[in-house]
Amino acid sequence: MEIRLQKLLTMAGVASRRKVDEMISSGRISVNGVIVREFGIRATHADTICLDGVPIAASVAEKTYILFHKPIGVVTTASDPAGRPTVMDFMPGGVRLFSVGRLDFDSSGLLLLTNDGDWAYKLTHPKHEIGKTYVANIRGMPSEEALGEIRNGVVIDGRLTAPCVVDIMSTEPAKLRVTIHEGRNRQIRKMFENIGHPVMSLRRIAVGNLSLGSLPCGKWRHLTPEEVTGIANS
Repeated sequence: MEIRLQKLLTMAGVASRRKVDEMISSGRISVNGVIVREFGIRATHADTICLDGVPIAASVAEKTYILFHKPIGVVTTASDPAGRPTVMDFMPGGVRLFSVGRLDFDSSGLLLLTNDGDWAYKLTHPKHEIGKTYVANIRGMPSEEALGEIRNGVVIDGRLTAPCVVDIMSTEPAKLRVTIHEGRNRQIRKMFENIGHPVMSLRRIAVGNLSLGSLPCGKWRHLTPEEVTGIANS
């Protein structure tokens, strides 16, 4: 049965729907030897589909959902040209997974991985506004006025950030709990640099209703069915 190429690739666990769109538009996908750049193409499991010239096993993989406690110094991509450790080094073998969103190389904490592109799309699309909560250790304690700027939005990379929640956990040293609903690159670090209080360390402790809990750094666990459906519908 023919289905849209993007859906087939996400079902096969190649990447999220958004990432698959990028792969197609950049000419990285071919079907039966022909580079595909159009989004309306349909294909079947019998077609030869390649990513960067390498055949993809376009079968519906068993859906896998993992919560991982990412250490500092690990990249969230599947491979790294610089040879740095990747999250895939910690994952079970035999399953192609990709990270849901990103977490900076120099940050630690909760990272979700899956081979379900539709689920990943729901979690990362801005319209769903799923909150991400971090614990930030920062240099110096900002004034209430400066914290008000962060809460109401500051300009980074030429755009105003959306309102966020900032709670003080301690003042000496300065430790804050920050919840944002965006996924901009190094957003929290840039927000606090903007007010003159750079982040010294950053750990993500929750995404939506999923929390890191007591999971040790470098370890992972499967999500329960209730957790999978709960965060997607939050």
